[in-house]
Amino acid sequence: MFWLPLLIVAWVATGLSCTRLCLTAYRAARPGATPGQGHELTLYEAAFLSGGPTRVTDLTLVSMARARRLLLAHTGWATVVDPVGGDDMERSVLGAIGPGGQSPIAPVRRAAAGTDAMRALADRLVTAGLALPEGTWSGVAGAVRQVRAAAAAVIALGAVALLMPAQESRGEAHVALWFTLALALNAGCLAVARFEIHPYPRWASPAGQLLLSALPARGGSDLTAVAVRGTRALSDPELRAAFAHQDTAHRSH
Repeated sequence: MFWLPLLIVAWVATGLSCTRLCLTAYRAARPGATPGQGHELTLYEAAFLSGGPTRVTDLTLVSMARARRLLLAHTGWATVVDPVGGDDMERSVLGAIGPGGQSPIAPVRRAAAGTDAMRALADRLVTAGLALPEGTWSGVAGAVRQVRAAAAAVIALGAVALLMPAQESRGEAHVALWFTLALALNAGCLAVARFEIHPYPRWASPAGQLLLSALPARGGSDLTAVAVRGTRALSDPELRAAFAHQDTAHRSH
């Protein structure tokens, strides 16, 4: 029965990881508050639900560049033309650029993500049931990783157990069966999570995803496309180059 402690470890790891995944998946997938009839997302709200604070900052930069109140160079730098923001988000971005009036886009993204205006937007969406509370996405992703690790551990422990001399008449088939059941439970939990909540939501709740899905049907401008799909949706090649350059520079660091 030397394999029995290995089996206990395998089942404990399986039970803990699957329980965590089920709980976090339930929290992420359960419906939030239902928006009222006729509710339409603002562009900032759509950007946050689609891509979080970074998407909101990108949308603000593009909007200000289109209004010629900001210059976005193909080198990935932002230069202020008009230092007066039209709303709280624009004022936050201008503050993130700094008093010098010029900054690479990447630091602007990081600074704007922690501003009061961004936190207020996030809190408003969470309260409305349209956005997931902070940490939900990392909880789901972490739970999935834990189940995958448990499955790998079951395979390794099962292999070790099968290499041990058989301790009873039922032999290797009996040992393999118990480890296979644990592995099947891990695989089943991963399959259910993938079916129910994949792609694993990071920002939008089910109610928020429903509103986002209606945005393309309303037509919309280039800014709507940026809010929903990001800067890759820009039709202006110079603006695309500005964000592509800063993305490349950010990855190199």
